[in-house]
Amino acid sequence: MDQAHIEVQVLASLAQISATEWDNCACPEVADGGRPLDPFTTHRFLLALEESGSVGRGTGWQPQYLTTYLDGMLIAAAPMYAKSHSQGEYIFDHNWAHAYENAGGRYYPKLQVAVPFTPATGRRFLVRPGYEGIGMSALVQGAVQLAADNQVSSLHATFCTEDEALAGEQMGLMLRTSQQFHWLNDGYADFDGFLDVLSSRKRKNIRKERAQACAFGGEIRTYTGPTLRPEHWDAFWQFYQDTGARKWGSPYLTRQFFDIAQETMADDLALVLAERNGYPIAGALNFIGRETLFGRYWGCVEHHPCLHFELCYYRAIDFAIAEGLSRVEAGAQGEHKLARGYLPTRTHSLHWVGDPGFADAIKNYLDAEAHAVGEEIEILTDYGPFRKSNPEEQQ
Repeated sequence: MDQAHIEVQVLASLAQISATEWDNCACPEVADGGRPLDPFTTHRFLLALEESGSVGRGTGWQPQYLTTYLDGMLIAAAPMYAKSHSQGEYIFDHNWAHAYENAGGRYYPKLQVAVPFTPATGRRFLVRPGYEGIGMSALVQGAVQLAADNQVSSLHATFCTEDEALAGEQMGLMLRTSQQFHWLNDGYADFDGFLDVLSSRKRKNIRKERAQACAFGGEIRTYTGPTLRPEHWDAFWQFYQDTGARKWGSPYLTRQFFDIAQETMADDLALVLAERNGYPIAGALNFIGRETLFGRYWGCVEHHPCLHFELCYYRAIDFAIAEGLSRVEAGAQGEHKLARGYLPTRTHSLHWVGDPGFADAIKNYLDAEAHAVGEEIEILTDYGPFRKSNPEEQQ
């Protein structure tokens, strides 16, 4: 195909492009009437981040959406940001930044192809069907060229799919392997069906935890779509602020984000609330994909034994089974998830570093890290809660 007809542009806002045009690349699968694979790269989600002030001036996440046109038609796009820090990414490069700056370089700003504050695997190089090869190639080349022309230290694409990671590596980007804990639905009819495949000790422990959690003196309900109400977000904002203050110093999302989500994304959300006398005391927010439930935020104003496990992990499993979803991604980190049926799973990112010497050092580090991650996944999987083939290990 004639490369001369390809044009790469950078947009400062998604308001400069229609939702239909963007989503033709971000989630073409919705043409069959179903959900997107994940909602995080949809026009509605990314625009909500902008309009709420969660990204943009003063946040360290400056939108630089990369778009690729062929004969005037958008064939590929990427959610890209100029970053002035490394917060809200969950693929940590703080040590890289320190090493680079200690050597006299300037690590920030850098370019980040990512969904802000969202450690969920999904497509980062959004390509219209039929243009897969040329679209991703144009995006990668365009992003690298933009980084080089502006003399920024580096370019990063985080939580991309495995296919994107392998393709990006073939294009000269460095591949990084990390891990999370995901729950996989093996066709379970209900939660008891899931428990049946666990060892006896783990099964008893989970039942005990669920009983403890439900003894807080109220009820646990899941709200989605039209059952979500504005007052739910008033309560959840309190939870989110508390968690954000303890984890990050200040919340990443603004209060307005949840108001916009209520208006434009209610069908993408599953909010689990623990309520006593109609008053929420704890909550967990999930986003619903075509095949996956994505656990994102949790918080509370009262602490009760095992309530966190119930709202974040066990209710997510209940929802996934009921909706026929194949997986629950419970967010970043957390080896405590292993005992609750969430197994270690590889995640992927791609990196480009402009300085050749620093790039070589990073490449050596990534090779060693990948080996260590592989060993850790193997060990952790062996310690999982599922029954072993040896009858003596089933007790």
